[in-house]
Parts: sequence; structure tokens; C-alpha cells
Amino acid sequence: MIKDNFVIPNGISLYIHIPFCHTKCFYCDFNTYTKLESLIPSYIKALKSELDLWSNHLHKSEIKSIFIGGGTPSYIPANYIKELLNTIFSKFNVRESSEITLESNPNDLSKKKLNTYKKSGINRISMGVQSFDDSLLQDLGRRHSQQNAIDAYYIAKEAGFENISLDLMYGLPKQNIKQWIDTLSKLLTLKPLHVSMYGLTLEEGTPMHQWVKDGQLIKPNDDIAADMYIKAVDIMCKNQYLQYEISNWAIPGFESKHNLNYWNNNAYLGIGPGAHSYIPPYRFSNIKSPKEYTKYLNNIKTKEFDNISLSKENLKFIDIYEKIDKSLEISETIMLGLRLNSGIKIKRFIDRFAINPLDLYSSTFNELKKNKLLEFSNSYIKLTPKGRLLSNEVFLKFF
Repeated sequence: MIKDNFVIPNGISLYIHIPFCHTKCFYCDFNTYTKLESLIPSYIKALKSELDLWSNHLHKSEIKSIFIGGGTPSYIPANYIKELLNTIFSKFNVRESSEITLESNPNDLSKKKLNTYKKSGINRISMGVQSFDDSLLQDLGRRHSQQNAIDAYYIAKEAGFENISLDLMYGLPKQNIKQWIDTLSKLLTLKPLHVSMYGLTLEEGTPMHQWVKDGQLIKPNDDIAADMYIKAVDIMCKNQYLQYEISNWAIPGFESKHNLNYWNNNAYLGIGPGAHSYIPPYRFSNIKSPKEYTKYLNNIKTKEFDNISLSKENLKFIDIYEKIDKSLEISETIMLGLRLNSGIKIKRFIDRFAINPLDLYSSTFNELKKNKLLEFSNSYIKLTPKGRLLSNEVFLKFF
């Protein structure tokens, strides 16, 4: 049983999954759905039920950060976001300084919605811009234009949101270096406090993957994508942005607390279908179907929550769970820590595992250093710029 064995963490990050979308982007393989709007009211009730269940076991843990993602959380009526946050604030010990983020699509952000978010406790907006080129946005299946994104950004600022993160994508079919530099230039005129940039991955089962497979779309060029990444690193640095993780930049002091919790391999709880959790020493995920998830959670009577043991047999909405042994925890902590530009702090690692990673993987680290993929001292281990470009190859060395 999970309940009998997991360690109640002092602090935890909370993720809430909203799987609803107006349309599905051509590259997206996330657990998201269109044409399920009729399910929204009962789904929100189910989320509140799962929050209620976990609060009985984790109420003593401080909530360090909350991320409401999807899907498109901004697509559903804002009062449902308010309901969810009211439940969280009443059931959990939310740290006063918690970062509380809502993921959004530019087209959804009206002044009225943003005011509701603000009053509900949201203090950070993450906006999926992806590009400031309309032709590329159409190729991606996005439902906003570059002007929609710019307008939404300023509306959010006017509503009192200082901490706004913008997401961009590079390595797109048909995208060239000039278009990428133009997108970065437009981004910098907005001066957001946080920026995430992700290279396109063609995931099997998505329309874009199929179009490339069928020859209807040119496969993105990996070398051009690498050049785009290098260009972004240079431009962002010259404009006073700190690159603190492989794919993330921030004005110092505005690094994402929620994502840092993941990269430090600390405890997190995922609520909703397909959401993943890590409560040491267990990692588990919920069933993916919103309908099945909603049906199960709404059939549990509130008074039963206190007596439910946290086992897969009793919690039918949990699909997969595994016990993470120390060896795997160490490997994952190294991989995630190397994503950070500051790298692995050796003292912190020793405090956690009672072993020096340089002793544990001596030959591996020396080989990576020889190949100029990694650098280390007595206090840290981190990737070089070349290592960040080839990070997936580096990570495989520890598994």
C-alpha cells in the first residue's frame, strides 16, 4: 500500500490537469480532448473529489507551487478555476509565497477572465504563443494570430499580472533562421519575465507526424533546429535573460518554482486524468480517460475518503504505479539536475543520498568531460554548451 510506505514530504508541488481544448494542435500528443464540453461541470466535481481524497493524507505538506495545465485551462469558464483554487486553499496548506500558474491560449484571455483569475489567487500566466509568424501558426494548427498573442500579453499586464511566461517552438517544418530571429525580436519587445523554448518533436499518432511520413510535409532539419537553439541562447543572453535550464530563460528571480521542483526531483502530486505524481518512494499516474476518471471519482462518497487506503486496488483511477528504488532515484536526480545550467550541487546530492556522484559514476563523468560535454569541480557537475545540445545522449549514460 502506498499509504503505509510513502514519506509525507515537507513541501510538494501540485499539478491540476484540464484536458479540454477547443481544437487540437497538429503536433500535440498530450492527453487532451475536443468536443467534451458537456463533461466540464462533472469533471470539475471529480477534480475536487480527488483533491479532497489526497488532502486527508497530505494536508500537513506545504504546497510550494500550483500549475493548472492541460489541455487549455483558459478554455473553460473562469469560475471553474476559481472553484478549484477555493478547494485547494481550504484543503491544503498553501505556502503564502506559492507560485500559482495557469496555462493559457492567447485567444481565451479576456479582461474579465483575467480579473477572475487574479482574484482567485493565480499569480502567474503561462501563454502558449509558439511563434510570432502567422503562416507558421497556421501550420501548427494554432487558433490565434501573432497579433492575438501580443494583445493578450498586454491585456494580462493591464489586469495586474507581472509574472507572464511565453512559450515558443523552433525546428518547425518550413521555418527558417530568419523567421526564428524575427520571432525572437518580437518576443523581446514584449519583455516577458520568463520564456520557454522547445524544439518540435514529431510524435507518432499526431497529424504532423503522419504528414511527414506520407511526404506531404518536409521533415524538419535537425541541424537547422540546432542552429536556432544556439541563436536563441546568444540572443537571450545579450538581452539580460538568464538561461537556467536547457529550454528555459528568465529575468533573474523569476525562474519557474514549479518546474524547478521537477528538475530537483522533489515530490509532486498530479490531479486529473493522465496526471503523474511522485510521492517518494512511489511514482504513479491516473487513468487517461476523462470520462472514466470522472465516473469513478464522482461515485466515491466524501465520508469514505478518510478510510480509503492509498493502494492501486482501492484507487481505481490510478493506472500505473511503481516503487522507485534508490538506484533509479539517483539516476533520475542526475539526469534532471543536469538539465539545470547550475547543474548538480554535490553537497546537496551527498546530503540526500550519502554518496558523492563523482565517486559513483567516476568513469562516466571523466569520459563526458574528455568529450567536452560536461564540466565538474568539487562543488558542482554541469553540462557544457555542447553538452546541452547533445543532452539526450548524455542522459542515457546514467541508465
